Amino acid sequence: MHMGEQTFRGPVVRIGADPGPGGFKLAGYRGLDKRHAVISAYDQGSATVAPVGSNQVRMAPHQHVTWKDIDPMSGPEYLSDGCALHFGPVNRGCTIEFVECRKLGVWQQGGLASEVAGASVASMDALGKKAGIPMAVGQPGAPPASFDARKSATISASTVPIWFVGCLFMMAMASVTLIMIAVLINVRTVDKLGPVAEGDDMYDYASLNDIEIDENLLEGLQQGFLDFIMKPNADAAGRKKLENPEHWDDQFYQYVAASVQQHVGAWAVFRRLDAIVDDYALVTSEMREANLPDVMAAIPYQESRYRPDLTSRACAAGYWQFMPEVAYRVGRDSDVTFKVKDCKIKGVDQTWEPTSTASPPIKQRIYLDITQGIEKMKCRIKSCRVDHRRDLEKSTQAAAYALRETWDDGDLADSGANVQITILSHNAGYDDSRFGQRRKTNLKPAYKTWRKNAEQDEYQNFYGENIKCDTPHEGGGLARCGGKLPAETQHYAYTIIAQHLVAVCYYGLNYSDKKEFKAWANYTKGSGYCTSLNVPTSQEVQTKKKGKKK
Repeated sequence: MHMGEQTFRGPVVRIGADPGPGGFKLAGYRGLDKRHAVISAYDQGSATVAPVGSNQVRMAPHQHVTWKDIDPMSGPEYLSDGCALHFGPVNRGCTIEFVECRKLGVWQQGGLASEVAGASVASMDALGKKAGIPMAVGQPGAPPASFDARKSATISASTVPIWFVGCLFMMAMASVTLIMIAVLINVRTVDKLGPVAEGDDMYDYASLNDIEIDENLLEGLQQGFLDFIMKPNADAAGRKKLENPEHWDDQFYQYVAASVQQHVGAWAVFRRLDAIVDDYALVTSEMREANLPDVMAAIPYQESRYRPDLTSRACAAGYWQFMPEVAYRVGRDSDVTFKVKDCKIKGVDQTWEPTSTASPPIKQRIYLDITQGIEKMKCRIKSCRVDHRRDLEKSTQAAAYALRETWDDGDLADSGANVQITILSHNAGYDDSRFGQRRKTNLKPAYKTWRKNAEQDEYQNFYGENIKCDTPHEGGGLARCGGKLPAETQHYAYTIIAQHLVAVCYYGLNYSDKKEFKAWANYTKGSGYCTSLNVPTSQEVQTKKKGKKK
């Protein structure tokens, strides 16, 4: 959405998400306060910008800078024509260009009230001395007597110079309404991020060293990340402030963005999503029935791409890739009918079925062939007469039961990272010490150990700070690289979340007639995060032949 240059009448222009009448409203951007900053004009043609309170404002001579290298200002600073301003945290908020300040007509009595919040008279005086301009109230070049930075007051025509009357701030709106000649930084311009190659239907890790994340994507994904991850985390922890990007796990968020960038570029991903639309709807419905976040519906996409016949080298099988022992425990302890029975194992005469509630050490699992080492182990189960792991409805109900064991843990909920921890537990387990198997890489003990040594008072960064291995394959997926989680687990949750964020866009655009996806259509309209992606229609996907377009 591009609206070109915008003009605003001085002597004061308030800027923020909801600045009030006459202000410069920047709606729909994360990290912006209602009244984030203020621009003020003086009678010698000068203008300053100042943050309101502790809000972040950065200034540079032009927009072609790396904002993270520029410190936020602590008080008012003079503006020069063509300078760029960034409001909010780096990679969030928005950027504008200040074009010019010029006089216009005669200022009418009873005009805009002064509201230089956060910029005291004393700080303006110090600023004036730094610039060589006297700034004491009532002096030339200073705010008029009625222009008290500490309170609001009506501007009287008798106290305002004629030039002062009508200083216009011509600014290009950031992102949504950016100037034609400059910045255009927000996600509304990211029409390049869509399927460009056949690719794969799943990417199991992203490298922040090898992938240059689109800055606009980082901004655009915030809405989806907030709604599907951080709001559930905030509700579970009882801490509303977790919805503020200032309190997000930034490392985790960067990995999610990089993974979205990978997945959205592959036709194979959208082709697979189109093939499993009914299955994804069923799992989404079951997650909601169990009072679990929607994002959990992407776990079977990561595990099997919703293929029931898939079996891992460790003998995890079916949609959710359950181990045999987990199937036995859930079937025994819950109301879910969930069984694995009468399995034929290569080289074993009698049929086998699980009888323990947790998987024993690898060397004790009769169904594994580890003659060539653990990294090259193979599953020896040829078939099972009864295997509900390959039944979508039964396995999803079993998954909901198992996921709630982690989700309902009060200590983990209090972390502020309960969504990602619950997802991770599907890979590394919740707490097998309940069944006599002590595994320090289970999520509960791993989190407790990390928290004990964490040098911070808040713990929502648990996941991001434990992504240490470059790939999920190091040490056969078992290496930890200095973290508390195995390599495979480290790269597990962010890929699932990325897959879900892409699925929401595809299903919201193409299948909102299904009740499970109806609400997701909102993300594909207006300022919804999906509008930042070039999501194909179902017709485009169905007519796109593998490897070439029809």
